[in-house]
Amino acid sequence: MSLFKKIFSKEKKENLDKGLEKSKASFFDKMSKAVAGKTKVDEEVLDDLENVLVSSDVGVATTIKIINRIEERVARDKYLGTDELNKILREEIAALLSETNKGEASDISLPEGKKPYVIMVVGVNGVGKTTTIGKLANQFKSRGKKVVLGAADTFRAAAIDQLQIWADRTDVPIIKQKMGSDPASVAFDTVQSAVKLGADVVLIDTAGRLHNKVNLMKELTKIKRVMQKTIPEAPHEVMLVLDGSTGQNAFEQAKQFTAATEVTSLAVTKLDGTAKGGVVIGISDQFQIPVKYIGVGERVEDLQVFNKYEFVDSFFK
Repeated sequence: MSLFKKIFSKEKKENLDKGLEKSKASFFDKMSKAVAGKTKVDEEVLDDLENVLVSSDVGVATTIKIINRIEERVARDKYLGTDELNKILREEIAALLSETNKGEASDISLPEGKKPYVIMVVGVNGVGKTTTIGKLANQFKSRGKKVVLGAADTFRAAAIDQLQIWADRTDVPIIKQKMGSDPASVAFDTVQSAVKLGADVVLIDTAGRLHNKVNLMKELTKIKRVMQKTIPEAPHEVMLVLDGSTGQNAFEQAKQFTAATEVTSLAVTKLDGTAKGGVVIGISDQFQIPVKYIGVGERVEDLQVFNKYEFVDSFFK
């Protein structure tokens, strides 16, 4: 069975292809220049490929891993033509992603006995965090799950208002207080309400400030601690939302948040408006945290469950 077997619906795959168009076009433009006039994968081609990967926001450390893997294949196979380079890259990048993203698709599963399942969502302002929460609420509800939202980003009135719009749109309850309230108090009220309502899933929005890592760590730790008074294992999931269009800046955000709290999954948004799709590969590899969702458009259905094979297939199609 092919490594790149089709498991997405035709519509989802077309959306993914379209969402990665800019990244793919930019990558292949650089690739074609790197191998122009060459027939054999040699040291010069590998040097050029290294530059292509780094400039495509894959990141230096991950690029070196990929180049080393290809060098091993060149040494083993003795002669590799540049026409085979695309296929080899697909295979090696898929293999690299497989080390972090186990299985085929990485949707959030709701284990038996963990009800409500609490997901704390973190990320800086402007990355699409609140929108991602709204889209997730819609997806869970469409699966027949009872969802409760918690507006614990109390430092921006706009964040509370935006989450309220999503609550109205998806017809799910939202727990909120006035702007400037204690975020931990909102989180506490949210999980208590979720238990009373018999909810399956709780999605907690948090403030996206990175001006001081110590304050961020204290705030997120406090939110966790107060939730655990009601649900000892909460949060079951800490999802970091990153804006894929920021490229290397997304690496820095990941570094800050993983230092401040234990992040268990990633959602990478805004891949459709950028040529920086390679950032998904680098972040997944460098932080060894599974990417569970990617955003490839504005519509609710454009927040897709991340599938490494389909992603690589669309990237190298």
